Amino acid sequence: MSRPRSITGRPVVITGAASGIGRALATRLSRLGSPVALADVDEDGLKATAAALHGRVLTRVLDVRDAADQLRFADEVRAWLPAPLAAVFNNAGVAVTSSVLDAVPEDDDWLHDINFRGVVHGTRAFLPILVEQGEGAIVNTSSVFGLLGMPYQSAYCAAKFAVRGFTESLRQELAGSAVRAVTVHPGGITTNIARNARVRRDPTGLGRTKEEMAAQFEAVTMTSPDRAAAIIHTGVDRGKARILVGPDAYLFDALARITPTHYNAVLSRLMKRPRRTEALR
Repeated sequence: MSRPRSITGRPVVITGAASGIGRALATRLSRLGSPVALADVDEDGLKATAAALHGRVLTRVLDVRDAADQLRFADEVRAWLPAPLAAVFNNAGVAVTSSVLDAVPEDDDWLHDINFRGVVHGTRAFLPILVEQGEGAIVNTSSVFGLLGMPYQSAYCAAKFAVRGFTESLRQELAGSAVRAVTVHPGGITTNIARNARVRRDPTGLGRTKEEMAAQFEAVTMTSPDRAAAIIHTGVDRGKARILVGPDAYLFDALARITPTHYNAVLSRLMKRPRRTEALR
């Protein structure tokens, strides 16, 4: 199969564009000449992203949980497009940290509505545009936690596994066409997701504050948002159906294949070893 056309310099849509991977993708693709349509529920962050760009930009305050508003956004993008749409990055996401025993249903529903249903709504809103064009990519952000189930991340893992399954099913439906469905599995990326997470209490019983848990997460991340954006962009351009982001993503993928029921014991042992961060980068 021939490699698809590069998305570089062509219009893209990015949700979750106010910070993190979304902002880094917007910055990278805009710098390379792509008109970018950006959406996020965080209006101030969205404005900050747009202000840093120099090319053509459309911004939209959007709660991805709202299916009807996603459709309205797609209509706005259709009218704005200066050329055929190259890719839609359904990237918005949030986190919840809790044991299953102490889980608060409202927190889990909030996460699932954003991390999974937001992806579904975005896919359904923009897929008709790509199908009508006869080409393009739906790029849905899962996670390494969509490869392995992790303690105290049941809601997040469930949503990211769901994104993976949904996108892989879509990929099979699109087989033989020039419209593609791509799954992205980032490892630990240095973003504000942990600081914005819903945490009622430390589920390990160690009494850590939310800020302490976020700092510990950030201390073990291996990939910057800019590096993640470069990997994702390159992967989409190369026609990959699944993109692993960061060295830890390759580790998680290998463990899922080699030891599908005992990976947490392996990870626990690895986490106790001194990290050689520069070597891993």
